[in-house]
Amino acid sequence: MGYAHTWGEHRVFYREPGSELVRSLPAGWTDVDEPDPFLVLGEGRSYFRVEDLLILAGYLHELGQRRRCK
Repeated sequence: MGYAHTWGEHRVFYREPGSELVRSLPAGWTDVDEPDPFLVLGEGRSYFRVEDLLILAGYLHELGQRRRCK
């Protein structure tokens, strides 16, 4: 098993049992990293981070602009 910062995020690498194939997944999906402070403090009261919602709003705005141009 390994741990590295690749593809813009921390990832856990592991070898598939009985195979030479190496797979990876985001470290946040595992217990390798410390618990996310947002999740700990939020205690399940909020499903979305403000930063993530702002990014989503930007994507939706851009999509709306593209549709108006057609």
